[in-house]
Amino acid sequence: MPRFSVILPVFKVQGFLRECLDSVLQQSYRDLEVIAVDDCSPDGCGAILDEYAARDPRVRVLHLPENVGLGRARNAGMPQATGDFLFFLDSDDTLTPGALRAMADRLAETGDPDVLVFDYARTYWWGGTRRNVLAQILADAAEGTFTVAERPEILDLLMVVWNKVYRREFVAEHGFVFPPGYYEDTPWTFPVLLSAGRIATLDRICLDYRQRRQGNILSTTSRKHFDIHDQYARVFAFVDSRPELVSWRPYLHAKMGEHCLDILSKPDRLPPADKAEFFRRTAGMFRAHRPDGVRVPPELRVLEGSYAVYQSRRQAGRAVRELARRAQRPRKAAAVRLARTRDAVTARRSLDPNLVVYSAFSHRGVLGDPGAIYLKSREIAPQLRGVWVVRDEETAALLAPDVERVVLDSPEYRRVTARASFFVNNVNWPGTLAKRPGSVHIHTHQGTPLKYMAADLLTKPGARHGVDVPQMLRRADRWDHSLVANLHSERVWERAYPCHFTSARTGSPRNDVLVAAPAARTREARERLGIPAGHTAVLYAPTRREYRRGGHVERIDLARFAADLGPGHTLVVRLHPSLATGHARGLGLSDLHRRGVLVDATDVPHVEDVLLAADVLVTDYSALMFDYALLDRPIVVHADDWGAYTASRGVYFDVTAAPPGHVTASYRELAWLFASGTWRDAESARHRGQFRDRFGQFDDGRAAERVVRTLLLGEDMPAPGDPRVPSPQSARDLLASS
Repeated sequence: MPRFSVILPVFKVQGFLRECLDSVLQQSYRDLEVIAVDDCSPDGCGAILDEYAARDPRVRVLHLPENVGLGRARNAGMPQATGDFLFFLDSDDTLTPGALRAMADRLAETGDPDVLVFDYARTYWWGGTRRNVLAQILADAAEGTFTVAERPEILDLLMVVWNKVYRREFVAEHGFVFPPGYYEDTPWTFPVLLSAGRIATLDRICLDYRQRRQGNILSTTSRKHFDIHDQYARVFAFVDSRPELVSWRPYLHAKMGEHCLDILSKPDRLPPADKAEFFRRTAGMFRAHRPDGVRVPPELRVLEGSYAVYQSRRQAGRAVRELARRAQRPRKAAAVRLARTRDAVTARRSLDPNLVVYSAFSHRGVLGDPGAIYLKSREIAPQLRGVWVVRDEETAALLAPDVERVVLDSPEYRRVTARASFFVNNVNWPGTLAKRPGSVHIHTHQGTPLKYMAADLLTKPGARHGVDVPQMLRRADRWDHSLVANLHSERVWERAYPCHFTSARTGSPRNDVLVAAPAARTREARERLGIPAGHTAVLYAPTRREYRRGGHVERIDLARFAADLGPGHTLVVRLHPSLATGHARGLGLSDLHRRGVLVDATDVPHVEDVLLAADVLVTDYSALMFDYALLDRPIVVHADDWGAYTASRGVYFDVTAAPPGHVTASYRELAWLFASGTWRDAESARHRGQFRDRFGQFDDGRAAERVVRTLLLGEDMPAPGDPRVPSPQSARDLLASS
């Protein structure tokens, strides 16, 4: 008996069907069966299903003699299912890699609940991806199992059948079936969740919900949308038949009103001539099922009036929004005039020679190179007043009490930036910040560049999508000093930012701690991450991809990699900052961290601590490799898509030809490298030494002090050791030819 029965209703999806089937059958977890129901599809779907069934015994096809619709097609598949759990998958959607394994693990962990609710992401025809905005509900319910009464917020999730799996015996015991018509998920999902004795959640994106440009049933203009009234009538009948559920009537009554008004407001659902009738039927149903003594929410009171009143309120709402939009224009103009007047006044004030304004990573706190410079300044130049610009009050509250801060665009921000003599940032300041004569702007960058930056992106239209390069360069015109850690960076920044600045060969201030590598801080970092004593900490740090919208491409099955590393190893994962809050985070990383399979270090504020804690770095093309090389610890470059990456983003040199360690081109090679111990052999050390000599030329552990003394205080200080310039052949530098 298989663990999962995937019931797949199929109708007019021949363009998507193979992708859907492949996403199921190519799962690493193989204990499943597919019950494919050909709902008399007039296209080639039936032949595609028969083809898959002929070559994979896990696929069984049921050809219906006539079209019965989505709900009844699912009903036809249920008696054929033999698995422990039922999974109703729509045939134009796809499973994410590792989804079934994650579900199976979670079901075992929670003792086979009646229902398991998992996360999904909307994938759009134009390439965009958006995670379920209510995913936090799943994370908050991650401990054990519960009932709807214990966690009613679970009903706020999208009421669909395909973001859950159901214990087959539970479904059979209650006799749950799908009704005919549109919105058939509604009278299935509410009764199922209200009846479930044990519900569990999985905070992982297991399904990509395809948003089709055309052909989506619910986006088709039709009177069939009137079916919603019959579906909610079934829900109310179910609740009325079970006295223990009577307390849910007020919630369901409001939900019905919200759902129907949402359908009415959509421009593509109902024929215009039928909207008045739909409103009247909704209002009648709303009155008929209104529980005694329940106050109607303000947003639903429109259902107590006429359709004419509803229309007038909708039109009034649009008019109010338009007036508000128009009112913003003179307000903005007045704000601009006021700002210009204020700037003229402040321009007459003298600069404060001891005032330094800092920012890092778009005003996220005391981090990176600016943070290292600030801390060193407090140590050796206490006469300098350092003020941090933060993006909001929430970020300000996270800073230490003795750190002076101002919120971006606040009056305090404008006063401080008008008087400051020095500005230190690793991201360009906003365009509204005018550079006063005599002020000094120090730009630290965010590491040694491998991939194309700034003006070089003009030759890579895909990579520069959404990047205003001319605006970027206008802001860079304010720089006085550009910090560099090596000659390679000096050449790149002067090429990528053709502006009037001086390259300062200081080294990277944030890397001073890596050069020193204090044992106490390393030990503390490992303890905070939960790395057991004696374990080999393997840090995996992938970067973003420009050839995929959204930037995330899952190159490695993290659960498999963690298992293949074996006992005595801890896998630590840190995503690129641009991927930290979206689709990438939901593809199993949070769940694997919760289950102790790996450590998710994406949110650790100081990346230097993550690097110190790691015994080996596995990366693709992340700039972290340049920093990690200073620790003189093994590095593995996993370059399985090097061709696609270089073609889409562009690179300044071939890291696979002059690498910091071994290079792998497939997961099999990567797994073998660790299984054999080759990752830390003499060849790895030789590559690492050459790489460190080339890219750590100016990193001597005194970079922050050098910036403070030479650029802020105007003192003399010895420069780093004589740079060692690698030969063009060994470096394979592409600057001259790119």
